[in-house]
Amino acid sequence: MKKNIKTHAKLVGIIGHPIGHSWSPAIHQTAFKFTKQNYEYAAFDVLPKNLRDAVKGLLALGIVGCNVTVPHKEAVIDFLDEISADARLVGAVNTVYVENEMLVGHNTDVDGVVEALKPFKEQVANQPVTVFGAGGGARAVVYSLISYFKPSEIFIVNRDASRAELLKKFFADSQNYLNIRVDELHNLNEADAIAKSKLVVNATPVGMFPEVGESVMSDDSAEIEGKIFFDLVYNPVHTKFLKTARKKNAIIVSGLEMLYHQAAKAFELWTGTSMPLDKVRAHLDRKFMDESEPKQRKQKAQRSVAGEGQA
Repeated sequence: MKKNIKTHAKLVGIIGHPIGHSWSPAIHQTAFKFTKQNYEYAAFDVLPKNLRDAVKGLLALGIVGCNVTVPHKEAVIDFLDEISADARLVGAVNTVYVENEMLVGHNTDVDGVVEALKPFKEQVANQPVTVFGAGGGARAVVYSLISYFKPSEIFIVNRDASRAELLKKFFADSQNYLNIRVDELHNLNEADAIAKSKLVVNATPVGMFPEVGESVMSDDSAEIEGKIFFDLVYNPVHTKFLKTARKKNAIIVSGLEMLYHQAAKAFELWTGTSMPLDKVRAHLDRKFMDESEPKQRKQKAQRSVAGEGQA
């Protein structure tokens, strides 16, 4: 039986479309349980055409904050009263909190990227980096790289090169960072971009459940050994992108690292207290792994059965 939300609890949540894949509810509900705080976290599937009304409804319903996920991270800015300096420089918001009856936007994805890549800061400094994608996640990655890791050059690779060009211009104007190169994914020999880079980031939804057999990187990409591969996708925990890199002796960083750390910062903004991150991780790591891996095994089995029936 589904648990009912306590009527006297403070309500936070997440808005996006689709939303069923999100593991944020599990992370925050676990943190609230450990800290014995009277909050409840809900998921709201919001179509783009309804975003304005959904954001306006936060104050009317007494919701004290929310996460924002795809496809709303950029569009939501138009409906907020204020945004933080980081969110302004990124050009995207993934966390909203209420302060003095005003909706304030922040970007805790930046915190997630920085914490996930912190062990590799010296390796990335003054080295080329490749980022696949040009959406809200890619914006957070590029901003974090420029601000905290100082790569020598950033290659932005995207299906729509014009959108990547807009991102290049955005960071040239906002941060005077001029070392961004752009190419369209289908026109690029991605092996060449990877060979030139110390860090390779997938900031697209490619490879996310249920499309676990997809990857922005081909299986035969060469010169991977010793490089760092970071995937913002967290469901499954080990994407095809990461598995391909690991088979070729690369260093891999799961999107789960970023998810935990961005959640911890959002938790702090809403509650004014720190998330007990070590306890939350110890409680949820196995659950998340078990949830993502069986899906891949089931899909593989289905493909196998389907293959046996073909002429």
